[in-house]
Amino acid sequence: MFEKIPGKFFYFLFGFLVLNLVQSHFTELIFDEAYYWYYSQDMAWGYFDHPPMVALLVKLSSYLFNWELGVRFVSCLLSAANILVLWLLIDNPNKNRYITHFFVLVFSMTLLNAYGFFTLPDTPLLFFTSCFLLIYKHFIKKPSVFHSIILGIIMAALMYSKYHAVLVILFVLLSNLSLIKNKHAWLAVGVALFCYIPHFYWLYANDFVSIKYHLYERPNGAYSFEKYTLGFFVNLIAIFGLPFPFIYHALLKSKATDQFKKALLFLTYGVILFFFISSFNRRVQTQWIIIICIPLIIIVFNYMLQHRRSMLWIVRLGLINIAVILYLRVGLVYQPLLFNVFYESHGNKDWVNKIQDEVDDMPVVFENSYRNAPMYAFYAQGNTTFSLNNVMYRKNQYSIDDSEEKVRGKDVLYVSRFIKDGTFHYTKTDGGLYHGKFIDDFKSYRKLECIVPEENISLDTERKLTLKVYNPYTFDVPLNSLKFGIAYLDAYKITQQTIPIQVKSIKEDTENLIAKDTTDFTFALPAPKQGYPSYFRVVISENNLYFGLNGKPIELE
Repeated sequence: MFEKIPGKFFYFLFGFLVLNLVQSHFTELIFDEAYYWYYSQDMAWGYFDHPPMVALLVKLSSYLFNWELGVRFVSCLLSAANILVLWLLIDNPNKNRYITHFFVLVFSMTLLNAYGFFTLPDTPLLFFTSCFLLIYKHFIKKPSVFHSIILGIIMAALMYSKYHAVLVILFVLLSNLSLIKNKHAWLAVGVALFCYIPHFYWLYANDFVSIKYHLYERPNGAYSFEKYTLGFFVNLIAIFGLPFPFIYHALLKSKATDQFKKALLFLTYGVILFFFISSFNRRVQTQWIIIICIPLIIIVFNYMLQHRRSMLWIVRLGLINIAVILYLRVGLVYQPLLFNVFYESHGNKDWVNKIQDEVDDMPVVFENSYRNAPMYAFYAQGNTTFSLNNVMYRKNQYSIDDSEEKVRGKDVLYVSRFIKDGTFHYTKTDGGLYHGKFIDDFKSYRKLECIVPEENISLDTERKLTLKVYNPYTFDVPLNSLKFGIAYLDAYKITQQTIPIQVKSIKEDTENLIAKDTTDFTFALPAPKQGYPSYFRVVISENNLYFGLNGKPIELE
């Protein structure tokens, strides 16, 4: 297979790889990468936001390099391998004459450049989607036990990369419903499910925290045509840049001449339709639709080989797009080229150094920032950090791991945008002003869980409700260090107001929340300060910290 590929292809591929490696070395991490680096410090079969594949990429990279390459190296290899797999997916006998055109098409796609070196869940998702399509192509030609096993492993790898992978598998299946009767297809599904058992168990052991967050607990906002649906169409343009009219023209003109091409079309149209419908409910992020780049590269390049006018315009516009992308790539490293536009890769070392100069190796607690906490830990060479998430923020990996224990009882620097009594402050490159204050013997109990068992709750301030507080810690928590409150949320589960409440223990003389035990209280909902909320949650403040995310949002009738 590989001996038929001209050397010219590998020259381009090697250049692509070297460019990404150089870019990786000189570009500071973005916040999501720092967060996934934090994942990799404690390898597991799952994490709050994502399956574990992205953490594995970082861990493997860290064995070979330090600093940024220690996060991105394997991603660079996967991105190069992805281009090779895409080339193998194209059957046109004339393709070897148009290697340059192929690389112009691929390299002009904006986000594929970013995922050529950034380490994000979409990086392995793109690679394994290409691998899935390659194995599926052979599978439909000649089903066999071998192809079934490989296909199952690849499907599992897809799902270990990102939950969006289910769309890839689903739309390919919908393109060929005869697979339902195919024993080899069922074998592939069985292999995939078997390989995915560790993650299923992790979800079970962690109360399906990832699924609950993404499906039910994630805050949303009021529908806006400009931000949601129009933004979705803008994203469809942005991922391809200037050649987008000819890319979508090629898609519209392409027909399903065989089962594999039908799968490519179903996958492309299916993802677009799915997120178009989703845009009426929530904002669709650009990276959610990047998966259509994989089938479209195959569809569009085949179309280019048959339609020279489209090839000419895609190459012309693609070269302009490439020039812009190369300029932006340099701007990721050297900020002045971006005309005072600050991106996440700018200035992180500077603000980390400012804080480290104040505290040396003292632990740092960041309020409401799963972004700043791992970024500081990375550039401060592993200093202990913790993100203290309160009711105005959201849960994340710091809510379920043991990072809270690493700062408990320690003298810490507490960093926030909101405190006014800080002993020092620093300004980030993007203009954000943060304050820091020192706290002795820091103690937080953010894992205390508040459960309201009643159903059909209305805003009745006279009704007594039951509150069960579960203490998951291995030590008792003194009640006199706690204050309880009710957070009222709007219809989009965004906190609008927080009101302190008094709770009454069912057992008299209760002084502590007993370790690994549940304590029962009663309480009444307070009258909202304004408006009529849609949800409420019971929250706890410990040691005068701001209220946490202790209870789940409960709908009010």
